[in-house]
Formats: sequence, C-alpha cells, structure tokens
Amino acid sequence: MNAIETMDVTLRVWRQKGPDQPGRFETYEAKGVTPDMSFFEALDMVNEGLVANGQDPIAFDHDCREGICGMCCLTVDGQPHGPDQGATGCQLHMRTYKNGDTITLEPFRARAFPVIKDLVIDRAALDRVMAAGGFISVATGGAGEANAILVPKPKAEAAMDAAACIGCGACVAACPNASAMLFVSAKISQFALLPQGQPERDRRVLAMQKQMDAEGFGNCSNEAECEAVCPKEIKLTNIARMNREFIRAVFCSHETRPEPAIGQEE
Repeated sequence: MNAIETMDVTLRVWRQKGPDQPGRFETYEAKGVTPDMSFFEALDMVNEGLVANGQDPIAFDHDCREGICGMCCLTVDGQPHGPDQGATGCQLHMRTYKNGDTITLEPFRARAFPVIKDLVIDRAALDRVMAAGGFISVATGGAGEANAILVPKPKAEAAMDAAACIGCGACVAACPNASAMLFVSAKISQFALLPQGQPERDRRVLAMQKQMDAEGFGNCSNEAECEAVCPKEIKLTNIARMNREFIRAVFCSHETRPEPAIGQEE
C-alpha cells in the first residue's frame, strides 16, 4: 500500500486583534498536509497546533465549505478566493501548491469592509445595500401559481445567472476602486428581468444605488477585475443593465419628478 503523499508549506498570515488595532504578517508552518485537503482543512491543522501550544488561533470566516454561503472572504497570494477560477476560498485545495511553497493570506481590503479580526471582515455593508432594495410586492403564491407567470426563457436564464451571486465581496476586493457594482447589479438584474420585479423597478435601483454610495464603495471604471475573480462568474453585462435601469429610473420615476405647482396637477 502506497504511503499518502504529504508536503510542507509556509503560510504568511495577516494577524490583527481588532478593527482599531495595528496588523502585521506572521509566518506559520503547515506540515504534513495532503494534496486532497481543502485549504481550510490545512488552516484547521495549523490552528490545532496553535491551540495546543496555548497560542491564539487564526480567525477566518467560513460556514458551508461548499462554495454556497460566500463567507470565506480572504485573499490568497493577492487574489480574492485564490487562483482557481469560478471557485470560493473554501473550494481551494492543497493540490494547487507544491512542497515548500509560501502562501500569503490576508483579508479583503476595502474601506467598506473593516477588519474584525485577522482574516475576518465585516461585510454588513452589502446586506444594507440589499435591504435598501426591499422586497417585491407581487403575490406569487405557490410554486405552481408562480410558474404560471410567463417569462421568456432567455430572461429567465439571465435572471437565474444574476441570482447566483452569493454576496462574498470578492468583486469589491479585486476592484482598484473598491466598487460593489457587480454585486449590486446582480441583485438589481435578478428582479429587473422578471415581471414580478417591475412594480418596484425604479424605486429599487435608485435606493440601492444611493445606499451603495453611502457605504463608501467606489465607482466602476471598467477594469473587469470583478468578473475575473467572481466565484459565480457574474458577468459585466449586469453592470451595463444596472446603468440603464438607473438612467431610466431618474427620468421616468415619479419619485424623482418635481412636485407639480398648484393648479398644474397632472
């Protein structure tokens, strides 16, 4: 029976005790990891050793470890979620690396994402942008009744592709302007493309755009870094759609029109 192949790698990890504390890189050895281990399993091994020696373990965010929840918001060697395309940090495996490699880990960097501790950041700004969009008012009923609303197949597929966004924030971390427009445009597109999303169409895009700006996110300058690192491969076409939706809302929404003078009501 063949022995299990193992390797040793060096981790340079950003350590920061709190949002108001200075941070620094510290070096750790991950010994005896196997190629089939996920990257987070290797981190777990390192943390077990730190705890056994009475040291503070490395704080990092995770939940599903299946690329669904979007919580694993860390940068690996300068790239959000690591080198794999269309994958989250928890889906990165040690077979990507070789014995003796040095890997640098740090949190997503953006003013809107303050560091809580080590590799854990506060992404509540994205939640507040989503909350500003509100809910749809159309009563869709049960699955059968909802499916009775006719939706053209191309629009249904485009809406589903946009809805695949997991809100991880990788697009923000990759953008030189720390823009959240790929995330916001995906959330706007998933409703703008469907008939159920039409009643609040104008109010939604205006409110989400306003909240996005209030959170301190930058603007899009078409760098396309966001699309390159998105684990769900959300497309830039959604940003173009959001811009069209915003322009339409500014000119067509009753919320943005001046009140008519007395005696000149519409």
